[in-house]
Amino acid sequence: MRAIALIPLLCGLLVACGGGGSSDDGDNIQASVFAGNDLQIIEKTDFTVTAKGSPTEGTFTWQRVNGPIVDGFPLDGAVQTITAPDVKADSELVLRVSYQTADGGLVNDDISIFITSNNQLPQAVITQTAPQVLPSVYNDTVTLSAADSIDPDTNGQINSYLWQLISGPALNINSFTNSTLSFSHPLLENNTNLKWSLTVTDDEGGESTSEYDMTLNKTAQVVIANAGADQQVNEFDKVTLDASNSAAATSTYKCDWQQLTGKAETLANSNQCITTFYASDIDTNATLNFEVMVTDSKGRSANDSVFVDVAPKALGIINDTGMGECYNNTQRINCTSKDFPNQDAELGRDSFANRLAKVGQGNLAFDYTKLNEFADEMADDAQNFSCIRDNLTGLVWEVKSPVSGVVPNTTLRDGQNHYIWDLGSATSKNPALGLANSSCPSNTDCGLKTYIDEVNAQDFCGGTNWRVPTYTELLSLIDYGKQGQSVLIDNKFFPNLPNKSAQGHLRYWTSQTAVDGTSLSQAYIIDMSDGNDLAYPKDNTAYIRLVRSR
Repeated sequence: MRAIALIPLLCGLLVACGGGGSSDDGDNIQASVFAGNDLQIIEKTDFTVTAKGSPTEGTFTWQRVNGPIVDGFPLDGAVQTITAPDVKADSELVLRVSYQTADGGLVNDDISIFITSNNQLPQAVITQTAPQVLPSVYNDTVTLSAADSIDPDTNGQINSYLWQLISGPALNINSFTNSTLSFSHPLLENNTNLKWSLTVTDDEGGESTSEYDMTLNKTAQVVIANAGADQQVNEFDKVTLDASNSAAATSTYKCDWQQLTGKAETLANSNQCITTFYASDIDTNATLNFEVMVTDSKGRSANDSVFVDVAPKALGIINDTGMGECYNNTQRINCTSKDFPNQDAELGRDSFANRLAKVGQGNLAFDYTKLNEFADEMADDAQNFSCIRDNLTGLVWEVKSPVSGVVPNTTLRDGQNHYIWDLGSATSKNPALGLANSSCPSNTDCGLKTYIDEVNAQDFCGGTNWRVPTYTELLSLIDYGKQGQSVLIDNKFFPNLPNKSAQGHLRYWTSQTAVDGTSLSQAYIIDMSDGNDLAYPKDNTAYIRLVRSR
């Protein structure tokens, strides 16, 4: 019981103290109100509060001061019957009664209603919602649902779920705490009983548990092999064969792979369910067929196969650059660096050099075969050879003969010989094409046309179609991996190079005129000492390495 005096006076001088709230008017008539004794009740039950006021003939008004919400306030009248609210935990509801006397006096008093929470426990209910057609069979997705579980409290709800497999085979379950639980019907030798329990917890901490029995039927096929989906890959790709989705009624099984068709590949672990190989170098599309045999611990087995379509990789029809290492701004680095990505050494044909099925030999992806004077193939370690066949481009290249004297007293194909460019337009040194020199070398500058004619006349290396290489063809001989060396061409296959000091360069002609405005007086050269190209005056001399198509 609480009392509040709206007009405070010295209690001992006017009236005796105690009781409910009171006030003193001008005639020393004290007003008071009493809201009643505090109450202890249970949620959602009715209770009555009765207020008493003095002097009589006043009016009563009730208000909610604190605690859970109760509808209907404010209320008028001394006696009120109220339904206690639904609460989630024990709570205190504070009500205040205000009493106004006939002559305008006003006093208040508070009463506490202690409400005890009376939680109704939830009800756990389990139903099977999948598959739609029962009974389930192997590989069906079986789903159990707790959606029909309820909380009887009017404003209650279920906060959590906990599933447990009490008995039955081991299953692959993603979560045991969702309102639904799903698993794949396993491979079984016999009909098998499963017992589940479900515990639900409501928002007031109440719990309820229910159990559920179900039967999974046995499977006719006790071993199922799964070699995985067919694949499309490129040559040199790492291919993974995966039979891990196979199944057996026993707890363990093993896998054995074998190749049925196609170019033979080397499997990393043919007796593992997951094995890998690198697709071989191919020239045209190819199809490989692999089979896996899955055997359970009782010796029962099943087979499945997978097709792997292999396509040639788009690596171009000319040689790569010869770069086999990656660099940052100052030093060599691992080619997987994210700070310096997509370097030449990790792209293109050179990056797969160790898996190329090369015909001959050469650095990284370069593939050369030595030929004799009749264009017959020679051993890779042959020391005396006349031409080189590029097994990638199919081009046959002239190999220069050894130093034979001092120009012009040299043999026809001596590597020291140098020439003016006279393939399509007259030059100041050679106004009548091919007439300035009757043979190469000579005491005056020899022209390319004269040299080509004389080499073709010899049926050199079995061909009469020798010519000056295009820019792209000549560039395909440059090996940039030899940066820092004296020449950027493999002199194991292209020996007898001239000394750079003789002309101050190692420039070789291409067949392509440089578009330099109006004169067309320059053609492109490529310097074999540094790989640079240059538009070079046709009147100047440079070296030549002839080429022909097979």
